[in-house]
Amino acid sequence: MSKLAFVFPGQGSQEICMGKDVYEKYPEIQELHEKINEKLGFNITDIIFNNEEKLNLTEYTQPALVITSYSLFYALNKEKPDLIPDFVAGHSLGEFTALTVAGSLNIEDAVWITNIRGKLMQEAVPEGVGAMAAIIGLKAEDIEEVLKDINGIVEIANYNSYQQTVISGETEAVEKAMEILKDKGAKRVVKLAVSVPAHSSMLKEKAKEFAKYIDEIEIKDAKIPVISNITATPIKEADEIRNELKAHFYSPVRWVQTVEFLKSQSVDTIFEIGPKNVLTGLIKRIDKFNLKNIRNLQDIQNL
Repeated sequence: MSKLAFVFPGQGSQEICMGKDVYEKYPEIQELHEKINEKLGFNITDIIFNNEEKLNLTEYTQPALVITSYSLFYALNKEKPDLIPDFVAGHSLGEFTALTVAGSLNIEDAVWITNIRGKLMQEAVPEGVGAMAAIIGLKAEDIEEVLKDINGIVEIANYNSYQQTVISGETEAVEKAMEILKDKGAKRVVKLAVSVPAHSSMLKEKAKEFAKYIDEIEIKDAKIPVISNITATPIKEADEIRNELKAHFYSPVRWVQTVEFLKSQSVDTIFEIGPKNVLTGLIKRIDKFNLKNIRNLQDIQNL
């Protein structure tokens, strides 16, 4: 029997005015923004709709994407209530949205905690000390072998597709890895325009601080299985979700394995709910699915 999954994007999918049509249509979403602005102590709504420079700063990007993706899910649920996913998953930051949709996190807490997450990630490593790079056209296992022999911290951060793997760590070690991987046959090596070595062990110290904030919020058992970024298997119980979010800060995102798991569970349709279509592009490179993008009200109406 065919199954349905909803997936939610992470950092990099943000764009100015994202979710504005949903905001304008639903008074409930306007009320939600007001509550969240009060909880955050600043106006995330104004940043999303009017301030692209701030929107691209990690501490604002993260909560902005969570509230936008959740708002799009809310609109989809209002317009098409019969569409109930068998699984949900999110790429990195997107896992917070997935947990909200699954009923494990309250949306206000999810937005608040991702603002803190963004701040702590930005503070974790001084400017210039950490780096990330995308490696195109080389198998992940071959990349892993090369990284073992490089001095310094350089690790796989994202298993994005069979053809794209992201590495993260100390700037010098990442640059050395880029050179060697190019020589080993990578089609392209691209240093990413980020200052935070996300999903690397360099964030472990800040993860301890983040864990204290995670312990402050209510986490419930998920009503829908959420595919863990860390293990690429379903998590449902509150305690395992709490532990997931603490380790998530510095652990690699196993997106390839997540998509493979969904395929193994007879999922044949995946909705990417959020701005842009980054995950749809990655999923196409992993396996065949019926893929739908929910980026705005028009996409919902076109279903």
